[in-house]
Amino acid sequence: MKINHLNLTVTDVAASRAFLETYFGLVCRATRGDNFAVLLDDDGFVLTLMKGREVQYPKTFHVGFPQPTEEQVDRINQRLLEDGYDVKPPQHAHGYTFYVEAPGGFTVEVLC
Repeated sequence: MKINHLNLTVTDVAASRAFLETYFGLVCRATRGDNFAVLLDDDGFVLTLMKGREVQYPKTFHVGFPQPTEEQVDRINQRLLEDGYDVKPPQHAHGYTFYVEAPGGFTVEVLC
């Protein structure tokens, strides 16, 4: 059994979509105005974004994007930093990892 989709409620569908496309290679397959988007990854996983007024995920909630190497984690971290995101350098914790607040109100973890 495998999970095939996840829905995130976000405050800004367009900004969340652009973030996920730009930094994590997701591809948008469908939209309904500014209220809904369907994104896919290379393995066919479906991530839907649905607009909500007030978005409050639990403090530890996050979406993870595993990378093949520490160098790739560093590249994404540097790119986000250069683009103005508030990111701390990756650390060795439960993996080589860092977190970033994504537009729309959710947290992303990048790790290997």
